[in-house]
Amino acid sequence: MDITAFIRELLFSHDCVIIPGFGGFIGNYTPARIDTESGTFRPPLRQISFNRNLNHNDGLLIGRISEFSKLNYRDARNLVEGFAGDLKRKLDRGEQVVLESIGSFVNNSEGSILFEPDSSTNYLLDSYGLESFKCQAVERFDVRKKIMKYPLKHSQSVSMRKLLWRAAVVIPLITLMVAVPLRTDLFKTRIQTTTLNPLVKAEFEHNKTALEVERSANTAVKSSMPPEPAPAPKASPWVPPSQRTGYYVVTGCFKSEQNALLQASQLREEGYLPEVTEATNGFFRVCALLCDDLDQALLKKDSIAKKYPGSWLARKK
Repeated sequence: MDITAFIRELLFSHDCVIIPGFGGFIGNYTPARIDTESGTFRPPLRQISFNRNLNHNDGLLIGRISEFSKLNYRDARNLVEGFAGDLKRKLDRGEQVVLESIGSFVNNSEGSILFEPDSSTNYLLDSYGLESFKCQAVERFDVRKKIMKYPLKHSQSVSMRKLLWRAAVVIPLITLMVAVPLRTDLFKTRIQTTTLNPLVKAEFEHNKTALEVERSANTAVKSSMPPEPAPAPKASPWVPPSQRTGYYVVTGCFKSEQNALLQASQLREEGYLPEVTEATNGFFRVCALLCDDLDQALLKKDSIAKKYPGSWLARKK
């Protein structure tokens, strides 16, 4: 029985197909290539080679024949052994053995088997439907001749005076558009927030609005009053913290009272007299110190914000 059809079928899905007692076919991947002499483009393929040392039984070919022919394993093995013995006898007689769409075998003068693969069949499934084709080389031509044939017309040059006038108008506008956004101090207020929590942010916006209104009112009053001679310095009487009014420098706002007390302890070690107060939204604010004057509070806030970024002011009610 000719088992060549089973060998061809297995070569499409396996890199090695062995005929027990004869040798093995090996599929080697070959990438796409171009024959520059003939201008032929060839697709990638699986090149078939033969190794007579791979003659052990791996069960692949016999198992496939047994499955397809409904034979038991022993009968299928005897069938393959008979096919291999027939190939050897033909080669020993000096005949050429041809396996259709696989290749041909022949013994040389030294008794070694020579295998010539069939190049008409591509066993690489990824190249299914791809065929070789020829492409004619593109004729070279001198681009300079095309340019000389159709000379370009010289466009009318723009006067230097008009160009300088446009530059004098455009450059200052570009400079202004770049410089103004970089001066962030023009758009920043001196009060900043430290959290993204919506409740804390709402409280911060309320304090910010109240402080700005009060500061504007103080500025208007001071500007409308005539200058007075500086009074002699007097010792200000001591007022208990519970009765003082002014502005708190707030370094943080926490939902957990334990976290607020922890930051207050840290401020106390740095020499401040912090207070922990409960805000109307249920959060706990950590106040580093209390200042009587808004300008003084702003200066203190800027100093503390170097270590506690985002500190803000809140007025004590």
